[in-house]
This record gives sequence, structure tokens and C-alpha cells, in this order.
Amino acid sequence: MPRAILCILDSVGIGGAPDAAAYGDEGANTLGHIAEACAAGKGDRDGLRKGLISLPNLDALGLGAAARLSTGMLPPGFSETPKGGRYGVGREVSKGKDTPSGHWEMAGVPVPFTWGYFPQTYPTFPADLIEKFIAEAKLPGILGNRHASGTTIIAELGEEHIRTGRPICYTSIDSVFQIAAHETHFGLDRLYEICEIAFQLTAPLMIGRVIARPFVGESPSDFKRTGNRRDFAIPPPEPTLLDRAKAAGRQVFAIGKISDIYAGHGVTHKIKASGNMMLFDRTLEALDMAADGAFIMVNFVDFDQEFGHRRDVPGYANALEQFDNRLSELIAKLRPDDLLVLSADHGNDPTWKGSDHTREQVPILCFSPTLSAGTVGIRPTFADIGESIAHWLGLAPGRHGRSFL
Repeated sequence: MPRAILCILDSVGIGGAPDAAAYGDEGANTLGHIAEACAAGKGDRDGLRKGLISLPNLDALGLGAAARLSTGMLPPGFSETPKGGRYGVGREVSKGKDTPSGHWEMAGVPVPFTWGYFPQTYPTFPADLIEKFIAEAKLPGILGNRHASGTTIIAELGEEHIRTGRPICYTSIDSVFQIAAHETHFGLDRLYEICEIAFQLTAPLMIGRVIARPFVGESPSDFKRTGNRRDFAIPPPEPTLLDRAKAAGRQVFAIGKISDIYAGHGVTHKIKASGNMMLFDRTLEALDMAADGAFIMVNFVDFDQEFGHRRDVPGYANALEQFDNRLSELIAKLRPDDLLVLSADHGNDPTWKGSDHTREQVPILCFSPTLSAGTVGIRPTFADIGESIAHWLGLAPGRHGRSFL
């Protein structure tokens, strides 16, 4: 039986979402603006990269053509003539521009409700929520209590956290309650414990995730988040592609934060990793282990976490080029009937205002040695991605979306 690999390039949007204005994102274009910045010399950084963005493997699969289909403009450094596979554009129907919505819809389950969000005020969290959290978690108090960039707030409050034992609690424009704490001074297991308590308290507010953000170091100059992040997430409201594959007796490899996003549902093999290159290594290893009919899903989080939120154009461009450099390794491992799909869950334009996700359309790139070249057009829902993979794997159709294969 054929196998399928779905790689999520976290936040690599290609602009053009028809409802972007409703989110304050009309004109945002993650890939296009990065390419334009590189062409203007704004993507240069000594010792890192220089010049036009160069993504020959992704471009050959249709990334440039997908970007042009999405916005009508071809980004600098790209071609509009793919060399193989099928390309298209994904358009999200779920409300919001967050990780769970994009991933669930991609796996065949559009989000049927509106997530809860915390206001952009200070303090941001409801007083009664924090009172219950402090009491039930037996904490001396909390720090933060505002919208913030994770790396920035850790640098600001990390030393006070170590001194007082108060965890750093913050949020973003996404439906999240994030808790940062030191792995050794506070304890990793203790962090997970209080995150579980926070998850039980925030679930009635429809907050999608409570995220444990452990870090190490002794001062702002060397504080660093580790790979032991854990997301405590509300489960999808109905079976996803992962559940359907598992129920059919297939292996389901969830690499990186995939298992957390789906609250562990539908996963047979959970593989944790930190950093895009390590995630790529684990993906290659999973492909070696995958039996006939297996489904592999991986999220390459660095594009979003390390460069999109930090508004780092050179870093984002370099990360894309590093991924592209290794893509040929993955393609070389494919068996004749394997399917590789590359897409994204939302945008995070590093040239845009603020430091949060952007509502954008996403690329759909499909490759198999046995798949003819062409376009799948603009798909009306991300769910078409999941249904196409289900069709390829020989699984029964789901309730949402339609296969383009």
C-alpha cells in the first residue's frame, strides 16, 4: 500500500486570503515579502546569507507558481513553471489564524466554533482565573500576565522567576495561555503539572492550548528555550485524518508538536524533536520505519517560532534555504507509490506589524514519482489536503473537503 508524508512549513503563507482584512492582515504575504526583502538586500546578514532567496527544490515543486496563483504576483527568485508534481493554493474556512485551526482543517476537520482569546490589556488574564490557578497549583504568584513575545518576556522576567519561584504567564493574539519556567530551578515535571491545572481552568473559556515553555540559563544573555515544550490542547471535535488512519490499522507518525496539536488522538508513534534540522532527521528516520499504508505528519516549527514571531527576515529566509537544501534527501527516499505533501497552517509575515500570525492562503505542493504534473487550483478549504491524502492511502472519504487527486 502507498504511504503519505505531510510536511507543515509552519507559517509559510503565500498571501491573498480573501478575508484577511477582517483580521487586520490585508496585504500580508509571508513568502512574497521575504523574497522582496531579500531582493532589496534586506535579507542579508553577515555570516548567514546574502542576496535573492534561493529555493530551487521547492520552486521545482511549484512554490513560485502557487504564490503567483495566490496573489497574481511572482516573488523575486522564483519561476512560474514547476518541473514536477502538482501545486495549488489552500484557503482556510475555520475562523482564526492559529495553529489548531489550520492543522485540524488540514486533517479534514474545519473548526466549527470560535476560540476564546485574551484581551490586549494589562493585566490580560481574568482575575478569578489567576486566583484559582495560584490556589490550585499552590504557587506564590505569577509574573507577566500580558501579551508578549516568549523570548522577550523570558529575558525580562527570567531572573525574577528564578528568585521568586513565580512562573511567567503570557499570551498572544492566538488562543493560548503560555507558561514559561526554568527547567531546573522550577522543574520540568512541575511545569507540566501546573500547565495541566491551567488547562482544566481555561478549557471552559475555549482557550485552545496551554503551552509549557521551559527554558535554561542563568541570565538574560544565556536564557534559552528548550525542546521540552508541551502543548495541552482541546481535542478536535470529530475524528481527523489521523484517527481514521489509526482506526484502519495504519501507522501514524506524529513528529514535533503534531501529537500535542491533536491532543494525542490518532497517533501511534509520537516523535519529539527540536529545531528544523532535527525535525528533518526524525522525518527521514520515520520514513525508514514506516510500513505500507503509513501516514507521517511533521511540523517544522522554527519558521514560525524562531523567525516569524521575531520579525527576522534574514533568519526566516535562511531557514527556508536550509529546508530546501535538504528536501532532495526526502524525495530520494520516496518509493514509487509514496506521496509527499508540503503545506502551511497560516502565515506569519516577518515584515508585518506586530509579532503574530497573519491570515493568509497557503501553498499546496504534492509530489510522487507516479504523480503527473499540473495544478490543483485554489482549494476552498484546507480539508481538501486531508481528503487527498486519505484517497491516496485508500481510506474512506471524510465529512469535509474533497480529494484533488
